[in-house]
Amino acid sequence: MDMVVTFRNTHNWIKDGVADEIYQAFYRVLRPGGILGVEQHRAGPGSDALESAKNGYVPETYLIELAEGSGFRFIASSEINANPKDTRDHPKGVWTLPPTYRLGDEDKGKYAAIGESDRMTLKFTKPE
Repeated sequence: MDMVVTFRNTHNWIKDGVADEIYQAFYRVLRPGGILGVEQHRAGPGSDALESAKNGYVPETYLIELAEGSGFRFIASSEINANPKDTRDHPKGVWTLPPTYRLGDEDKGKYAAIGESDRMTLKFTKPE
């Protein structure tokens, strides 16, 4: 396989205790030189991954270490999905924000003004 991409999933795998397994499976199925792309809600620096994952967020350093621990080499990051307005402290976690609006109409304008979550977009490769 040439490429694996995953969007906003790693927090669930952390909560379920299977993140290492999943990233190792990505590594197994990719050919040498293959690409792993990850987009994930980004926790604040220094956040505890187990705690922040409960709210949908993952620390960027944790995710990079997770992938590298499975054998991947970190290539690049992009801020294309960054959102500095996201304070990451919402009552229903990331799901408070659009497009989910877990609070329904309660403070909807406030959360619409923030927009979607702050997300990291990372690129890794399986060494040749």
